[in-house]
Amino acid sequence: MTTELLFRDDAYLRTTTARVVSVGERGIELDRTIFYPTGGGQAGDTGVFIRDSGERVAVADTRKGEAFDAVVHVPAAGAVLPAVGEPLTLELDWERRYAHMRLHTALHVMSCVVVAPVTGGNIALDKARLDFDIDMELLNAANIEAGTNALIARRIDTETVWITDAELDARPELVKTMSVKPPRGAGRVRLLSIPGIDLQPCGGTHVRNIGEIGAIRVLRIKSEGKRNRRVEIALGA
Repeated sequence: MTTELLFRDDAYLRTTTARVVSVGERGIELDRTIFYPTGGGQAGDTGVFIRDSGERVAVADTRKGEAFDAVVHVPAAGAVLPAVGEPLTLELDWERRYAHMRLHTALHVMSCVVVAPVTGGNIALDKARLDFDIDMELLNAANIEAGTNALIARRIDTETVWITDAELDARPELVKTMSVKPPRGAGRVRLLSIPGIDLQPCGGTHVRNIGEIGAIRVLRIKSEGKRNRRVEIALGA
């Protein structure tokens, strides 16, 4: 069974109600969720389920299920599991999610400053990174930081755009990532658009306006193999 992915249409939704559809070894599946599952370099969300009794069930991680668009919520160790059919109130760890949203969007902007194929990426709570297939001498931390912050300062609204699989196949230049394939399976692909700056496939969560990112800092640049030059960033001046 698939899950209605509420975060896909509204990444700012912090709470909602849902019903349990399955409970298994991997975790709990619901009919709908605001929790983003690990994928595309972005960590899965955490938070709590609240039962009608008021009991709180901590969610320690969120992962993709076996079925298309299915989401598995991993309860904290020792948690009393809800029953199939039980209604729940979902509450997201918003501060953690919002940090991921800001960093994830910052990586989109930075990928337009460092113009090279992307070989990998990761978004954590306090930092994020992209790996590029580029010569090390072409990367300068001060220039990357200044260029990224100049684009962020334009405070452009982001947009979600959907195209068909066939349209994406006809425009391979939209895919910057070499290691992560665009999310497919429904006959259409979700793109993040930052008008005048970036347009690429992405299933993650992002801020509504890039000005919300604030200034970023380049923490370090290092070589991670023959084709990987890692640029690591953090939020804040």
